Amino acid sequence: MDSHPKLRIAVLSRNFVATGGGAERYAIALVEQLAQQHEIHVFAQTIAHQHPSVTYHHVGTPLRRPRWINQLYFATATWWGTRKGFDIVHSHENTWHGNVQTVHVLPVKYNLFYERHGLRRALRWLKVVTSPRLLAYLALEKARYALRSPRRIVSVSRTLNDVMSQTYPRAASAMQFIAPGIDAVPGLATPAAKAAARVALNLPLEGRCILFVGNDFKKKGLPTLIQALAQLPSDVYVAVAGQSAQLPEMQRAAASAGLAGRIFFLGAVAAMNQAYSAADGLVHPTLEDTYAMVVLEAMAHGLPVVVSAAKYCGIAADLQDGVNALLVQNPRNVQELTQQCRVMLENSALAQSLSSAALVFAKQHSWSNVAAAHEELYKNINNK
Repeated sequence: MDSHPKLRIAVLSRNFVATGGGAERYAIALVEQLAQQHEIHVFAQTIAHQHPSVTYHHVGTPLRRPRWINQLYFATATWWGTRKGFDIVHSHENTWHGNVQTVHVLPVKYNLFYERHGLRRALRWLKVVTSPRLLAYLALEKARYALRSPRRIVSVSRTLNDVMSQTYPRAASAMQFIAPGIDAVPGLATPAAKAAARVALNLPLEGRCILFVGNDFKKKGLPTLIQALAQLPSDVYVAVAGQSAQLPEMQRAAASAGLAGRIFFLGAVAAMNQAYSAADGLVHPTLEDTYAMVVLEAMAHGLPVVVSAAKYCGIAADLQDGVNALLVQNPRNVQELTQQCRVMLENSALAQSLSSAALVFAKQHSWSNVAAAHEELYKNINNK
């Protein structure tokens, strides 16, 4: 990072937990980088992180349910706690305050109204006006995207930035995207390291391992991968990293397909380096991901990756099919996913080429560069 004046920065993230999703990992990685030079204060309801240069402020949770009331409470509590004494308030949550707003998910307004016209749109509005939950989320989001000086709205991918601009065109001038990064590029695991990782994770030493990572199994495409696995050779198995309430349902689906012995549910994996080291490739047939940090992390470990196309997954907009990744145009299409998995596992020359290109791609994305981009953003805000 370039040298910048030391700033007092408040970071708002309800769940400051490394085993959470991509939004949480983005916030944590950025904080760790910025804390090297700035005074960082984290405001969160759940904190499972320690850094000697970070001050943590626990925000209470009077009500976990309904979630929309908790969201309103968190927004109000953090507004009160950060209204004075900070150079920058950086929110990773749906709040009305904060002069930097990092958006990790599709806008609520977009999800509700995109491509709905006439009667369908009227019915959707009827649903909204009769739902305190939707009214609260939309009100918070409208305030979040409101142009206030100085305010910048950051998206985590090119595709998300396009959707945000389309949904809130008046705020487009304040928007930019800053994609996630990685700490290091470890490269491919040696055979010994792969074996050790499999032992540590209780995975079979023999066979070819496909890694799947995600906490929302359905949205990340696990049901389609289970169906594809049934059509792949018997020495192929899937390791599932992630903690989900859908676990029992997915276990039943695997058993029904006769695959109970070929799918290993690892739960939340604290040391994801082990999971990447154990795998022969990553398959990420997501139905919706604004970026998909897991794909970038897998590429940093030299894994060939199969990932949904840009329509479904933000990182794919920056990837080249057959060059540094294999793209799936329809992640619900079992035959297409099966074919791409076969290519990844059985075409050794292509797999090696994908691995090499993945490492080149990963080296272009570092958290230090992400932090430098944010520092420049903060500088511009403070100069206004």
